[in-house]
Amino acid sequence: MQKITAAITAVGGYVPEYKLTNAILETMIDTNDEWIRTRTGVEERRILKGEGLATSDMCVPAVLELCKKRGIASEEIDCMIVATVTPDMFFPATANIVCDKIGAVNAWGFDLSAACSGFLFALTTGATMIESGRYKKVVVVGADKMSAIVDYTDRTTCILFGDAAGAVLLEPSADENGIQDSLLKTDGSGRQFLYMKAGGSLNPASHETVDAKEHYIYQAGPQVFKAAVKGMADISYDLLQRNNLTGDDIAWLVPHQANKRIIDATANRMGLSHDKVMLNIQRYGNTTAATIPLCLWEWENQLHKGDKIVLAAFGGGFTWGATLVSWAYDTPTAPAEKGTE
Repeated sequence: MQKITAAITAVGGYVPEYKLTNAILETMIDTNDEWIRTRTGVEERRILKGEGLATSDMCVPAVLELCKKRGIASEEIDCMIVATVTPDMFFPATANIVCDKIGAVNAWGFDLSAACSGFLFALTTGATMIESGRYKKVVVVGADKMSAIVDYTDRTTCILFGDAAGAVLLEPSADENGIQDSLLKTDGSGRQFLYMKAGGSLNPASHETVDAKEHYIYQAGPQVFKAAVKGMADISYDLLQRNNLTGDDIAWLVPHQANKRIIDATANRMGLSHDKVMLNIQRYGNTTAATIPLCLWEWENQLHKGDKIVLAAFGGGFTWGATLVSWAYDTPTAPAEKGTE
């Protein structure tokens, strides 16, 4: 019996309209454009504004776009996986809310929390479901409304993050193309360096936790940077080695958009020229679980059937990983406007 391979057959994305530029941040905190750009590569980030809007409201247009591109109805979706650390609420799952909003009445779904590695973890989970033969159409979404958990008086974190959503459709491959291999890692000892202290069962919400600003992101920058450089670069290299590949065999590196220096280190470790690296951190900042699918969305028209691409991420937890994909299709039409004007 021939092994079933899971292929990405459509992509969708969404970025909010509002642009929080470095110039605007200069009026809010003690920082400047040059300092931000040279250390992170970020020039602006998108922020979801509007009363009552949450992560699911970014997922919906991303999923509807991929359905339209693929020519399927929402009712055909078998399962919805939303990778996020900013769910609409603890429960019900944001995936369930998205299914309700788009009319995916035949889908079950769940959220997956692995911080910036969330999309890769969810993609591997979704691929396994396709490979089992039990599911034909699995949607994997990476989405975060990071502005909801960022302290805009903390200049070490507020310069980094933005809001966005990206989604892919997984289906059984018609040929040998699709998701080829994944290496995924976790190390819980890293939890002390990147976390949101309050809001869970350890430190439930209270006046004290709110007053102490414990519902915002905390990041120990130097420790996270050091671990991210090594983790993301090494695992991408190891993935190539395991599959007897070199940088010359790879059409694109699709890295998590956390910091340009981390991305450059990963490309160098892989022996990959920098013109093969997808980079949009300057426009969107770090959108956590959304960064990788957002890159696929923007570069879709430059991807060709059979292209070997490596997706790589590092996130809080610590979590990190790399996935090898053989791209399954040529873009049939001109891509939709990506809102990067």
